[in-house]
Parts: sequence; structure tokens; C-alpha cells
Amino acid sequence: MFEGVLIKMITELANPIQYYLKLPNDYINMNQLLERRIAIKFVKHECLNCHLDKPIYRQGFCKSCFYEVPQAADWVIRPELSKAHLGIEDRDLSYEKKAQLQPHIVYLANSSDVKVGVTRKNQVPTRWIDQGAHEAIELVEVPNRYLAGITEVALKEHVADKTNWRTMLKNEIKDEDLKEWKNRLKQYIPEEVMPYYLENSTELNLNFPVLTYPSKLKSLNLTKTPEFEGVLKGIKGQYLIFEDNTVFNVRGNEGLVVTISVIR
Repeated sequence: MFEGVLIKMITELANPIQYYLKLPNDYINMNQLLERRIAIKFVKHECLNCHLDKPIYRQGFCKSCFYEVPQAADWVIRPELSKAHLGIEDRDLSYEKKAQLQPHIVYLANSSDVKVGVTRKNQVPTRWIDQGAHEAIELVEVPNRYLAGITEVALKEHVADKTNWRTMLKNEIKDEDLKEWKNRLKQYIPEEVMPYYLENSTELNLNFPVLTYPSKLKSLNLTKTPEFEGVLKGIKGQYLIFEDNTVFNVRGNEGLVVTISVIR
């Protein structure tokens, strides 16, 4: 039996993708649990910042921490609001400079439909794996988060910027020619970003460890259903997929302390 506070699974680019659940005293290769019956039990909350047993509000933080820590500021979700390149502080300028003033990638990914997104360069391809994208391509590489943000804002007028998680988990998807999409959207990239356009980027294809995709979806909420048991049939994005069509979003439950038991 394993116990600890949930944080998003660590991933490794392989064929198929390898998933690891890191707990305080354990490191579980989740791929090895496929076809095994496992039990998950909710124990308590533990805010990822203050570590107190307080209800999780968003992103693994209690409500007070969510509105205080720089990791949850608005610019994280809306990169066009980044101001560190101007020397303007939001919550913690030192943290914001480290996070914002580094190379960022604007990309196209196909997880439910083709979407545009932004990530730090050092998070490629982790970001695509976390979104459950089966194919992705880089558009531009810019020196800060702000330039990536204004590019995303310009492009999402012409392509989606969100993933339909239900479509992604059911695998109701089709392959797209992302090179063609990239060429089509090039005209909408802001003029100041065009020098950073990646002319020769190529599409990356990703294969997830899923034995059976669910036909219907039942989302597991451990605070409402504190104990669950099922046979693990797949892992995609940050979701565990079980035999009875139950899906569990590990990242969406960050800050929950759980026990995980391998029954057979």
C-alpha cells in the first residue's frame, strides 16, 4: 500500500508514454499497474503550499494560498498578462522573472481537435503528453512568456485553445496534417513575433498506454466518493482509465492525500 499527497504524474517520452506517480516515500511506474485491480482511498487534504489540511480550492492550493502564490497568478493561465519583461511585479517579481523570461513555445496539438497552446521550452513534450495530444508541432520559439501569450491570443481567433477532455479520453479523434495547419495559421502570427517562426519544425506523434478506451465516462470525485476500486485499463493525459468507464484526473486532484493499494 502506498500513501501520499497527489501531484501530477511524471511522464517519459517513449512508445508508449511512461507514467510515474511520485509520492513522498514511493515512486510508482503506473504502466506496470495496467490490468491490475487497484484501490484508491481519500485520506485528507494537504495544500501544496502551506501543507495544511484545508479544502483544495484550485491547482492543489487552498483558497488563501491560491490567491497569494505566484504559481497561481493570472499570467499562468493567460500568458499575455505577463509583465516580468517590463520589470513589473504581479505577486513575486523574482519568481516571475525566472518563469516568464525564458524560451517559450507556441504550438499546435491535437488531443480532441487541433488547438493552439503555450508552454515553456523545457516542458516540451511534457505539456503535450499532459493534454493527451496524439500529435503536436511547434510554431514559434520566443524569448519570453508575453510574446508567446500575444501569439496565442492572435491565433485562437482561428483555432481552438482548449481540449475537450471527454473526446480525448474516448479517443474520438482524427489525425490532422499539423504542418498544413501551421502553414495556414502563419499569416495570423503578430508581426513582432514573425522573426521567431520555426520554419522547419516537424510533427511529433505520441502513443499512450491505453488497452481499452471508455465508451461512456464516469468521473471519479474522491471527496464525494472517498473509496474506489477498479481494474486499470489505460493512462492518457493525466487521467487513469478504469474498466468500468471510471476516469480519474490525477492532476485535477492535486493536494489530496490518498492511499493506493494493488489488490491483484
